[in-house]
Amino acid sequence: MEQDAPSLAALPPALAAAVTDSCAAVSHNLNGQKLGRKGRVTRERILAAAIELIDSTDEPFTLSAVARRASLGMTSLYNYFTDLTELLLAVLEPVMATAEEAYLCNLRERWPDEHLFDCCYRFVRSYHAFWLRHARLLHMRNALADQRDERMLRHRIDSTRPVIALLVQQMGHDELAAGLDTSMATMVMIGIERSITIATDIDLRRQVKMGPEVSEDRFLLPGARLMELAVRDARSGEHPEH
Repeated sequence: MEQDAPSLAALPPALAAAVTDSCAAVSHNLNGQKLGRKGRVTRERILAAAIELIDSTDEPFTLSAVARRASLGMTSLYNYFTDLTELLLAVLEPVMATAEEAYLCNLRERWPDEHLFDCCYRFVRSYHAFWLRHARLLHMRNALADQRDERMLRHRIDSTRPVIALLVQQMGHDELAAGLDTSMATMVMIGIERSITIATDIDLRRQVKMGPEVSEDRFLLPGARLMELAVRDARSGEHPEH
């Protein structure tokens, strides 16, 4: 018997709302036809099917698999997305729209010097939780970026920019500049993202014999400590700018 097509009702409310908003912002399909209510609902249905396929199964993520799950023909799907990268980017858009509440909010208030490590750790934990919640999607994005898919590489870079900018502000600056603090914030963020990539990669953990008994704190605590040292050093104003 054919399964019911996925709906936004099965998604977390914040993500469902972000999917609705992203679909509402699209005015035409790829054939140039103006999207009415039916077209927007179809697009939402495709994204809901893609998210469900990514989150709840180990089935290979392909356009045909998404079309089957959405109970649509391939021709209908190609009215909205030209290729797999374009579909993944459409899924990433609402997912990244939840980043503010998930982890960016932890960077916006100035961290008190006396609680700096605790604040860094809270951010790293929230960033890890976001990655864990969307692990397969983010690992797929990074894998394609590592294969030099320019659209995915750009997305990966752009998704870290808000964190780097806010981290520079924590260091005591109002905006990004081509200085040592910006470079330090970038390097800290690269290290944290890479370590969390390892901590949330089940296959990699299995290959290096890192069982479930090994806590993710093996990576998160050092990451928070490095972030603390970088922020504290920049606030001291004792390092030279280059």
